[in-house]
Amino acid sequence: MKTMTINKRYNQYSAHLKNKFGVKVYKITIDAGFSCPNRDGTISTGGCIFCDEGGSFSQAHSNILTIEQQVEEGIKNLSQRFKAEKFMSYFQAYSNTYKPVFELEKIYNSALKNKDVVGLSIGTRPDCVDDEKLDLIASFKDDYYTWVEYGLQSIHDKTLKKINRGHDFDCFLKAYEKTKSRGINVCVHVILGLWETHEEMMETAKKLAELEVDGVKIHMLCALKNTKLADLYAAGKINFMSEDEYVKTVCDFLEFLPPKTTIHRLAGNGLKKNLIAPQWLGAKFDCLNKIDREFIKRNSYQGVKQVYKSDTICHNVFVD
Repeated sequence: MKTMTINKRYNQYSAHLKNKFGVKVYKITIDAGFSCPNRDGTISTGGCIFCDEGGSFSQAHSNILTIEQQVEEGIKNLSQRFKAEKFMSYFQAYSNTYKPVFELEKIYNSALKNKDVVGLSIGTRPDCVDDEKLDLIASFKDDYYTWVEYGLQSIHDKTLKKINRGHDFDCFLKAYEKTKSRGINVCVHVILGLWETHEEMMETAKKLAELEVDGVKIHMLCALKNTKLADLYAAGKINFMSEDEYVKTVCDFLEFLPPKTTIHRLAGNGLKKNLIAPQWLGAKFDCLNKIDREFIKRNSYQGVKQVYKSDTICHNVFVD
């Protein structure tokens, strides 16, 4: 029976990486100049209502730099700021499988040249993968800790349609099954606050638990500058969760996920300079601390409501 120890009441990805590699491991976010079929007119124009012109790219790198230069710059900055020793190359901006496979091979290889890069993470859409692309990604997994991050947001098709996602839940399921069949780790992105009921959000949590996804990244719905969501907010047509409501919903969500599922993000959507609402989201660590305190208040933890199929038991070390 396997045992893992973490310092949160949820399976924090950063702690998971440190346990796996024995040192601090940080993601280097990379912009490789990709686009998105939901923005270039292939599916529709304008993209998802929450997506800004940066394509969810949260860092200051520019694709004016080569991929190798972005990696070197990232290693330099993260080593100095956080004492990181190993790194994962993370293709974040837009849909990072949205090119022919021969181009993808060159792009991914460019991000793996530095000896201190131990992993590869590729953010994309489930409608932007096929067998050939997944076979390429799978070819890296023996030498690098390899992940595909799928933007799902919700399991409910009515919600996906409302946010102009451009694909349905069945599309995600097919991509997920093909990815897992190749032994590739999968992180699923979800958004809380998409005008769903509490039960609908928990249905997403339960489904991800049933799928036994490797990782989950939870975002709070927010309005960034130059998005359709910002226009709706300015017109008084939408509102957002309060911080207290979000904290409680996150804890409810995590209680359904198996302890082996790594949690890649819980707060801090978008750059502060682009954030319009809710403003509380700009204080990332305040939100994370409140999530910790809510779990302590409940005497609860990730997976408390889930019956596990896994042989992994999570022994939590509770910290203040």
